[in-house]
Amino acid sequence: MTLCTFFGCAFIAFGPAISMLTLTIAQDPVLVIVVFGSGFFWLLSSLLSSVLWLLIGLTLMPHSVQLVLSVVLSVLCQEGFRYLLYCAMSVFNNGLNAMFDSNAINWKMMSYAAGVGFGVMSGVFSIINVLADLVGPATVGLKAGSDNFLLVSASLALCFVLLHVFWSVIFFNGVDQVNFAKIAWVVVTHLLASSLTLLNTSGHYMAAILPNFIIVLLTACIAFRAAGGTLYSLKSSFSPRHVVTHL
Repeated sequence: MTLCTFFGCAFIAFGPAISMLTLTIAQDPVLVIVVFGSGFFWLLSSLLSSVLWLLIGLTLMPHSVQLVLSVVLSVLCQEGFRYLLYCAMSVFNNGLNAMFDSNAINWKMMSYAAGVGFGVMSGVFSIINVLADLVGPATVGLKAGSDNFLLVSASLALCFVLLHVFWSVIFFNGVDQVNFAKIAWVVVTHLLASSLTLLNTSGHYMAAILPNFIIVLLTACIAFRAAGGTLYSLKSSFSPRHVVTHL
């Protein structure tokens, strides 16, 4: 039973990311490199936030203050490294275009791949301990905790995986256009979504999940527009395509 729960939670958290990697990224070696590179940048942001956490002396503060400041510090480090990733990818993209003397590299797809790498690495670190305990032989030990803890953890991991994909598309587009509103949306919603997870400590799971998935939907719409999507293109993507074959 524990193994079934393990696979269920794992596929809830990473099912969409696996689909995105398999269907839209795996065929392009450049995008695969971007995914791994962006995951490494997320690790660097986590390392920096941990170092700053020790240097600032958060361990000496009350637990509630530690949680709030840790969230703010982590989000700011992640967004700072998202910008550094943008700069590194710009140099990488210019080098590839100069090498092949063309503009064959799709910048929007690169920003999307960067978001997938950021999101997967973030999701792995947020739920890996829970998944490790789920393998068995027993279940996660919760002292008078809710039975929904595992499902909530997987759902929030999925939420942040998707958000990082959308945030990267919006952030890269905002930096390209010098659109501070888009950049501010990414930073503010990242802070808000991360802060909402603090409600889990008091057992208010739905108060954390529902607003976060509303943020996912709103951010998805903004990312769709930032990627050049229109209502017509959305409708046409769902319309049946007639394939004509010539004998």
